[in-house]
Amino acid sequence: MARRHRHRHDNDTNESGEALQPNSPAARYQAFRERQRHSASAAHRFAQTLDFPLDDFQLDAINALEAGDNVIVAAPTGAGKTIVADFAVFLAQERNVKAFYTTPIKALSNQKYHDLVELYGQDKVGLLTGDTSINSEADIVVMTTEVLRNMLYEQSTTLTALRYVVLDEVHYLADRFRGPVWEEVIIHLPRQVRVVGLSATVSNVEDFSAWIESTRGDTALVVSERRPVPLEQHVMVQRDERHEPEIYDLYRSATSSQLNPDLVSRISELDRIAERRIGGRGGSHGRGRGGRSDRRESRAQRYTPKRWAVVDELHYLDLLPGIYFIFSRNGCDMAVQQCINAGLELTTPQEARRIRQIVDEMVDGQLTRDELRTLHFANFRFALEEGFAPHHAGMIALFRQIVERLFEESLVKVVFATETLALGINMPARCVVVEKLDKFNGTGHVPLTPGEFTQLTGRAGRRGIDSIGHAVVVDHRDFQAATAAALSSKRVYPLHSSFRPTFNMAVNLLDSSDYRTARATLDHSFAQWEANESAETLESQIVTLRAALDGYERAFVCDRGDFRDFLQVRMRLTDLERGERKALKHRNFRSEQERSQAFRDLDRRIAELREEDRDHPCRSCPDLAQHMRWGHRWMRESRELERVQHRYDSRTGSVARRFDAICSILENLGYLEGVPSSGESDAHDGRPADYVLTERGQLLRRLYSELDLVLAQCLVSGLFADLKPAEVAALCSAFVYEARRGGSGEPRNYPGSLEHVAMQAKRIWSRINAICEDAELDAPRQLDFGMVDIAYAWAKGGDLSVVLQNSDMTGGDFVRTCKRLADILGQVAQTGPYLAVDGEDVAETARQAAALINRGIVAYSGVD
Repeated sequence: MARRHRHRHDNDTNESGEALQPNSPAARYQAFRERQRHSASAAHRFAQTLDFPLDDFQLDAINALEAGDNVIVAAPTGAGKTIVADFAVFLAQERNVKAFYTTPIKALSNQKYHDLVELYGQDKVGLLTGDTSINSEADIVVMTTEVLRNMLYEQSTTLTALRYVVLDEVHYLADRFRGPVWEEVIIHLPRQVRVVGLSATVSNVEDFSAWIESTRGDTALVVSERRPVPLEQHVMVQRDERHEPEIYDLYRSATSSQLNPDLVSRISELDRIAERRIGGRGGSHGRGRGGRSDRRESRAQRYTPKRWAVVDELHYLDLLPGIYFIFSRNGCDMAVQQCINAGLELTTPQEARRIRQIVDEMVDGQLTRDELRTLHFANFRFALEEGFAPHHAGMIALFRQIVERLFEESLVKVVFATETLALGINMPARCVVVEKLDKFNGTGHVPLTPGEFTQLTGRAGRRGIDSIGHAVVVDHRDFQAATAAALSSKRVYPLHSSFRPTFNMAVNLLDSSDYRTARATLDHSFAQWEANESAETLESQIVTLRAALDGYERAFVCDRGDFRDFLQVRMRLTDLERGERKALKHRNFRSEQERSQAFRDLDRRIAELREEDRDHPCRSCPDLAQHMRWGHRWMRESRELERVQHRYDSRTGSVARRFDAICSILENLGYLEGVPSSGESDAHDGRPADYVLTERGQLLRRLYSELDLVLAQCLVSGLFADLKPAEVAALCSAFVYEARRGGSGEPRNYPGSLEHVAMQAKRIWSRINAICEDAELDAPRQLDFGMVDIAYAWAKGGDLSVVLQNSDMTGGDFVRTCKRLADILGQVAQTGPYLAVDGEDVAETARQAAALINRGIVAYSGVD
């Protein structure tokens, strides 16, 4: 079991407060820790380089790392987890080995790259983010997790001297779309590499750490639940626009978990005021647009404070700088404009001049006049000078970096941000404002989870600057103080695997290992570990149910015949009369004749079972009624056993079974070739003993796309042949572009012959979708051709203003999608040797297409 440290107790006691036993493992480790603390160890030398003392949890973690353990650190935002990662880099430098620092997003990679360059110099540090490559063979390399995953599959020689890998924000492993990459990295890293995982305080971190230990060896889990800057929770309410906003503490006191009675009373009073206001307008039976009843007026709603009024009040209370979380890009942009329109100014003339100087320096030479005009740079800079800024994924990286720098230097006072800002970027504030306790998740409005709320409010409180951090929830429709209290009181949330084998993963595994080894590798995933843990509970239920069934069978033993057989006949009869008949009623038949035949067959089988039931020898037993009392219980528990057994079977080996299904599909499509053992088929489910990759399989290895198999099929089907570079770029945009809410997935027009090619690609997608559906695998994401015309126009050399004309696509979305497009074009360019026809021509066209896309504002990396 992973060694675990929690920092809520004295040094000489265990977690329960009991004294440590002399010479126990815990006592020996504690003694080792104390010796290390006072010796001339690497940890000691590292501590000497810092201008602040290390916390206990940091000391525990770096000592464990120096002792040779993997380390998992779970602590609140701002607690100082990155110190442990910094020590891993320091240790690698001392031992003359390599260290990789991985992050989930490029912004974090860029930020950490700059931090490490400051410490170790440009020649020692590299950066790899897919679209940026700087000093890739350096001793210290910062990268996104996907880059490391790809290096592992390619068996890069860069990994030879690697000994330490930092996985920052490792709780991102739960992310549905990108989380599986973390598990792939943890599973495939060479055994000699030590892993340093930095995580939020998830509730099942012990499970995660135990899985790491089962996969990678000795692992120390270090948990700290103390925030370095205490956090106070508040709620801001307002009677109406004629009155000033009011701020109330959420809790009775800083140490209490009871709601503040003054807040509860004030909200009740505002509800009564709202009801009177509605009543004064003639009740709640007004008519909305078009004569329809307006449901929004059916209940009295309290007044919601305006964004600019909230900012003004926080400025008056000296609670700025602050981050104001709004779960909408458009909302963030509107909030900045609302503050400007209200006449708010948060900066001094000297600060405004300094802001202009920094902005002009950062922009100089990076973007053309057309690009700046298209991105409304003048309005952006004016808002910055007034002290306001938006921050969201719809902005280009350069603009976000400007905001981050100005906020870190306390020049910008309020940043209106979407939740992406909460993911690790080093932008602490005095206060954090959460506009609502629900958000739109793509399909509907859902409540924030405790984990999301904790991640947002964790930005409040600047270590070394603020004695207290402040989290403010703005009163809004349907807000209840108890809901905010429930979110803020749950500091932790569970971490669950989102790992699923993919087609690309399968061929990469089988390229470097045999089928059985690949299957066993997947059995080491956290997903399977979790499934096995839940299966253990089901297994005990199965044992209990079987024991109960044995008891019932002894109770209804009948000397006239097999009473269990009699009960099974009745159960089959019930299944046919109820379940099967109902299913037939809802089944779609090709003809009425086919429907009639199906029902005739059902009636025949029912008649046969009724006859078997009527003629069964147990029917003549004089104790039939008594036996049936036990029989009813046996049937009920048999149904439950079937249900539990099905759940158990679906969990055990579930990841490997998905891998089996993927291998079967790839074999049928010609990407894998089965190899029997000694000329005979393997006995396991009739599967080959091993698989080898065909040329197609080698092609698929190079395609790291969510639509990997669809793209591969398009390539081998000759869809890319005879296309010009701009057309290849446009076609590939369908594999990376995803329309935001309300998008149709279709372009304004299909340039050239692309409409015909798009139709062929859609047919290929439909075939793969049907194959996945038959194999009970997740359907691939649909192709989205909504950016085809934009990508084509950009590849043909169009200016940004012309390309985005009459489009609702933001500059940030355009740049980010084009960077992904350039990346996938680079992948296509590597498939040339494995294409049967025109392979090198297709590869060269893809390379040219990538160069056409990666220009101007897209080429700007945001690192310099």
